[in-house]
Amino acid sequence: MLFQFQSSLLWVIYMNELFSNRIAGVPPSFIREILKVAVDPEIISFAGGLPNRDLFPVAALQKATNDIFDEDGKDILQYTGTEGYLPLREMIVADYKRKGLDIDVDEVLITNGSQQGLDLLGKVLLNEEDEVLIEEPGYLGAIQAFEVYRAKFISVPVGQEGMDITSLKEALITSKAKLMYTVPNFQNPSGISYSNENRQAVADCLRETKTLLIEDNPYGDLRFSGENKVSFKTLLPEQTILLGSFSKIIVPSFRLGWIVAPWVLMEKLVIAKQAADLHSNYFCQRVLHRFLKDNDLQAHIEKIISVYGKQKLVMEAAIKRCFPKEVTYLNPEGGMFLWVTLPESLSATELFDKAIEQKVAFVPGDPFYVSKRGLNTLRLNFSSVDPDVINEGIERLGKVLYEMLEK
Repeated sequence: MLFQFQSSLLWVIYMNELFSNRIAGVPPSFIREILKVAVDPEIISFAGGLPNRDLFPVAALQKATNDIFDEDGKDILQYTGTEGYLPLREMIVADYKRKGLDIDVDEVLITNGSQQGLDLLGKVLLNEEDEVLIEEPGYLGAIQAFEVYRAKFISVPVGQEGMDITSLKEALITSKAKLMYTVPNFQNPSGISYSNENRQAVADCLRETKTLLIEDNPYGDLRFSGENKVSFKTLLPEQTILLGSFSKIIVPSFRLGWIVAPWVLMEKLVIAKQAADLHSNYFCQRVLHRFLKDNDLQAHIEKIISVYGKQKLVMEAAIKRCFPKEVTYLNPEGGMFLWVTLPESLSATELFDKAIEQKVAFVPGDPFYVSKRGLNTLRLNFSSVDPDVINEGIERLGKVLYEMLEK
C-alpha cells in the first residue's frame, strides 16, 4: 500500500511538470466549486446562474425532435459545416433585424454556448501578457476564459449607469488593450445596465483606438421594466463583436450560442473552431431550429419575463423584511441577479461559510474581481428558486447577517 501511495505521488509530481504554463496557473471556477456544495437537497441555493427548469419548453422540444426525425431521419445525425446550420443562422440574423441591427449571415458563427465564443476569441486574438479591459465586478466565465491565454487584465469599475468613463480613459491612455469585455444588459454579476449616454461615452473613448469591444448579451431579452438600450454594434460597428446564447431563453443543455464578427476575424474564428470541435452539435441545432420555426419565441420569452419579474420582487421584499438596514442592493430592470453590498465590517466569504451551516448558498463577490479579495459584496440568483423557497432562504441569510453584526 505504501509503495502504491509513493508511486501515485511521484506520478502527480511528474504530471505537474508536464502541464503547460497556460493551464498551470488557472484556478477552477469558483462558482462551479460552490455548485458542488449546493447539490445537497437541503441547501437553498442562490448561487448558480440557472434558468428556471419549470419554464423549459419540454413538450415543444420533444415534438420538434420527433418531427425532424420523421422528416430528415439519418441526415440530422451527420457532420455539418463549421459555421453552423444556415437556417438557424438566418433566424439569428432576422432577430437582429427586428432589433434594428443589420447583420450578414456570413458574420454569424454557431458556438458551444457563448462561453466557447470567449475561448475562440482568446485563442485567435490573445498572446501572453496581452491586455484586456474588463468590467469590475466582471463575469467570472470571461475572466477564466482569457486567463487561460495568460492575458493581463485591466479592470474598469462599473456603476448603476455603466462603465466609469474617467477610469476607462485612464486605462486606454496607459494600456494597449486588444479587447474590452462587457455585459451591458443586466450585467453578471451586478445586474446593472449601461445607460444610452454611458454607451455613447464608451464608444467615443474606443473609437480612436484599436481595441475591440465584446458585447456579451445572454440576458438582454429578459427585461422586466424600462426601455431597451442601443447596442454597441450601432455605436461602434467596426470594432464591436457580439456574443449571444440560447441558454437563458430556451435551454442551457443544448450549449448553443453564437458570435457575430466581421469577416476578417470570422475567417480566423472558423479555423480555430475547426481545430477545437469541427462544429457545434448539429442535432441540437436542428431541434432548436425546428422549435423556433414552429413556436412563438417572443411569447415564450414573455412567460419567462413574467415569472422572473415576480421572483425578483419576492426576493426584494424578503431582503427589505429580513436583512439589516445596513445591507443594500442594486435594483436591476431585468436579468437573473441581485447584487448585494454588506457593511464594510463584514466579509461576504465569511458570511458564505456561516450561511452554508444554515443550508443556504450564494456567491461571494471575490471571484468577480481580478485582484481584490475579502470583499463585502455578493451575488444572489432569483431565477431558479420558487417564491416560497426565496423567502425561506433570505430569512436564513438575514439571521446570519444579524448574528455577524452583533459580534
